[in-house]
Amino acid sequence: MSQFLHGAHNCDAVRHTKRMEGDKDMALKPEFTDVQIVKAASGFYQGNSREIALLSKGIMVALVIWALVWPANANNVLGSLNWQLLESFNAFYIIIVGLFSFFLCVVAILPQTGKRLMGREGEKPEFSNFSWFSMMFGAGLGVGLMVFATAEPLGLWGSNPVVISGAVEPNTEAALQSGYRYTFLHYGFHAWSIYVVTGLSLAYYAYTRDMPLTIRSALTPLFGKAVNGFLGHIMDVLGVVATILGVSVTIGFGVSQFIEGLYAITGMDWMMDIGAGTPAPGTVGLVAGLIVIMGLSIISAVSGVGRGVKYLSNLNLVLSIILLLTFVLFGSFLFAMTTYASALIDYITHYIGLSFGAFWPQSADSFVSGLPAAAAPFASDLQAGATNAWGSFAGFKSGLSGAAAQLPDAVLKQAYAAGEPGRQFAWQAGWTTFYWAWWIAFSPFVGLFLARISKGRTVREFILGCIIAPALVCFAWMTILGATAIDLELTGMANGEIIAASSTAKLFVTLGHMLSGGFLTAITVMCVVLIMTFLVTSADSGILVMNTIMSGGEQKTGIKHRIVWGVILTLVIGTLLIAGKTNGGSDPMEALRSAMIIGALPFTMLMGLMCISLGKAMWRDHLRLSKK
Repeated sequence: MSQFLHGAHNCDAVRHTKRMEGDKDMALKPEFTDVQIVKAASGFYQGNSREIALLSKGIMVALVIWALVWPANANNVLGSLNWQLLESFNAFYIIIVGLFSFFLCVVAILPQTGKRLMGREGEKPEFSNFSWFSMMFGAGLGVGLMVFATAEPLGLWGSNPVVISGAVEPNTEAALQSGYRYTFLHYGFHAWSIYVVTGLSLAYYAYTRDMPLTIRSALTPLFGKAVNGFLGHIMDVLGVVATILGVSVTIGFGVSQFIEGLYAITGMDWMMDIGAGTPAPGTVGLVAGLIVIMGLSIISAVSGVGRGVKYLSNLNLVLSIILLLTFVLFGSFLFAMTTYASALIDYITHYIGLSFGAFWPQSADSFVSGLPAAAAPFASDLQAGATNAWGSFAGFKSGLSGAAAQLPDAVLKQAYAAGEPGRQFAWQAGWTTFYWAWWIAFSPFVGLFLARISKGRTVREFILGCIIAPALVCFAWMTILGATAIDLELTGMANGEIIAASSTAKLFVTLGHMLSGGFLTAITVMCVVLIMTFLVTSADSGILVMNTIMSGGEQKTGIKHRIVWGVILTLVIGTLLIAGKTNGGSDPMEALRSAMIIGALPFTMLMGLMCISLGKAMWRDHLRLSKK
């Protein structure tokens, strides 16, 4: 009997072994790498996918015509649809970005994946570390840093979830820590992880499997031959559309700051809307600035990555260092460094909560359930003000009328507290989720660009180099520039002038309180040049990326197509800026932001699939290599 059981056990072991071997053999079957993108053999689109080009251009031209002919309607419809999407997908945006960061952390740590070379054995990187980082820095975030290095910390100092909860007062020393917690969130490891998910997916397939440097290649492990058909065209088109809209928002903010800088230097009123309030860039100034920037961008794009983009990126980095040193020498450097250290620790300790702490819209029933009995009959009058993330209790109280305004302060404070979930949701949807959508819309452009310049580097080097290093630089910028502005306000030297200035003017107002005379003029001029070169770098890189996708991953694209896409990009930005001005001139970026958030959602879903696809590809490649 024991011999029989022993024999049966051996048979089971043999069958198990064979089954495991069979499973392993099945896992190691050849990967699908034969991505075929049909290209026109002749005519205007020779060497390019006519389907991708026409679908992409058709969508953009339709948007341009809509915004040009019916600007008010375009602005209103885009704004309404934008908010509807945020109400439904806010939590999705927050959670998936958190998953991106943790996925890349695992990939970098595991030796089976982190040590993989993106290229042939022994292949060296095409660009030096300096040029690699400068191009990454310039294309990835240069304009954003110029606009928001002062604006973001100041804005979050006055409004963030901790302030909204009532735990601390806005614009006080107590609000500094929470303000920088969310500043680091928006420009830190989470944000750069978005770029790297797309960039690593594209680079891995292009340089380990010799596949085209295009969006559809990153999804072949999931969809196989289907990517060669219409499904693949849709993937690439979504990448082009997201790129255009993401770059458009960046250029829009940058052009506005460019005009603010020129106004600070020249005082030319024709560029600005000079009303009763703070002067802001006018339509004529924005359009004129846009034409100048995009004209230079097209010229740079025609020259290619190896010349125009590379040289401009190196110039950007040098001028950025000079600006940073100016703040180090004349700003609140000690205060900034103390803030940097404490903020970094605070950001890391709250990392998981920041990654997955999503809010949902507050329903009317939920709001009513939190009201005291005396306030319940006035719920409809109270909810809008109580859930306004950009107001305060004083503003909530002053906005009431009729019988609701006669309620005792104690009752009104309870009603205001009942609206906190709504305020938290509105703040997150309007601030953090806007940033995630912006970074995601930008990711096809930056991701493909990072892939283009990263051949010959390991997966771990790519992840660490494109997440840790630029994030730490962003933190330095945000603390050195932003903390200087905050310190000027805390000490009373700025007297509220920096806080009152527009987002795109805060840098120049801060410099005005730091410097004087000819040195102030020189630094302001340098900032305007830096903004211009950052804008040109971002725009021409975007143009090159769009042509790379249209050409099926080819890195050398026709000059005429770069010019056409440059013109289309100019028209998209210009018409949506004009549409945004139809709301009374208060926010020319409104239509651009709304269009970008809408366009980012489909690509966000593609990025989720990219992570699954990349994980599958890396695991199968590890099995294949371990068998050799």
